Amino acid sequence: MASLKKGDQGPRVQLVQYILQLIGFNPGQINGIFDQETENAVTSFQENLGLIDDGIVGVETMEALEPYLLGYQEYQIQRGDTYASIAKNFGTSTMTIQIANPDINPQALVPGTVIIVPYGYDLVKTNVPYTFEVLNYDIRGLQARYPFIKVDSIGRSVKGNELYRIQLGKGPNQVTYNASHHSNEWITTPVLMKWIEEFLKSYVRNEPLRGYNISDIWNGSTIDIIPMVNPDGVDLVINGPNPEEDNVEQLIGWNFGNDDFSDWKSNINGVDLNRNYDAAWDEYKELEADFGVTGPGPALYAGKAPESQPEVKAMVDFTMAKEYRLTLAYHTQGQVIFWDFMNFEPPESLPIGEEFSKVSGYVLADPALSQSFAGYKDWFIKEFSRPGYTIEAGIGKNPLPLEQFGTIYEDNEELLLLASVI
Repeated sequence: MASLKKGDQGPRVQLVQYILQLIGFNPGQINGIFDQETENAVTSFQENLGLIDDGIVGVETMEALEPYLLGYQEYQIQRGDTYASIAKNFGTSTMTIQIANPDINPQALVPGTVIIVPYGYDLVKTNVPYTFEVLNYDIRGLQARYPFIKVDSIGRSVKGNELYRIQLGKGPNQVTYNASHHSNEWITTPVLMKWIEEFLKSYVRNEPLRGYNISDIWNGSTIDIIPMVNPDGVDLVINGPNPEEDNVEQLIGWNFGNDDFSDWKSNINGVDLNRNYDAAWDEYKELEADFGVTGPGPALYAGKAPESQPEVKAMVDFTMAKEYRLTLAYHTQGQVIFWDFMNFEPPESLPIGEEFSKVSGYVLADPALSQSFAGYKDWFIKEFSRPGYTIEAGIGKNPLPLEQFGTIYEDNEELLLLASVI
């Protein structure tokens, strides 16, 4: 990792600013600009931890910040410690420590034992650009706080990034949600991640969420979530090309000579993943020329064959391995719910969609206006004849600004709960 210093700009600066503010070292605005206030905050943090106070976020300083990014600290129990005293010192609660350390008897703490101490703040980062790096921090942090959840990978992206699956619940009703098929729609990933955190908080506290009994959902349903289907594309949109890993000249060429990738939807191969599924793929390919698509690019290119991209192949294999009752695929924008595909959808799809519309305030798409091809929702409906939905969250130009996050989350929290039980 390259050092960050005064004058630097970008999402990693914004991430450092966010975590410094969270732990009490005021960097000024969280704007991704490493200015004097940010340097002062870094220096204060370094002084507080006894590091070289040069105001530069190098390897040592980043390592010191990492526990706060992960939301927990490893702590070695000392003689005389109790969970109450540890919780007080770390500004957290005894319950969170107990949950993170299920194999430790809090009444018989053994000096020298290393435990996980979660900090007393919410983990998922909702006000910074949500890169694959941020996703990794949040997944690792959730695993530490809630070790009973299942986290694995359904495959890897073109560049070898994990396509994480987070599983909640243990019941027979199986549903699956995903986000960020389209890279400049990455705000959908923190929506799902925040929902996971709120779900888990309610579960361990035995508290309802939006009136839903979370323990009943946990015991009755299994929810498989793929929070970032297109990690390479997300990082391209947020960070731009990586000269050490990417063919920068080729990517810019595919992007019509533009080095601004904010309009990029595709994966790193220039294939639109939501046009690469085997659901009227041939019909869609006949339309590409009408859209001005001749090959790899920022959007709409369906690839040379269905499932030609590793991300799509992984999603297909993962979905085929279970009998999911329904699926939600999160996209932006439009505040609309798409629910049908070429009459393959079952009769229950429409009434379920109407319930989703009620709780979200989103419009249910008119079938005459909602025909699509080769998307994940389309493939799911065609393959299984079960309810599948594309949720177009938020409104405006992609990528939607983070200022919309709160509204988008509020609109969708109950929809995500309802989908697990309806």
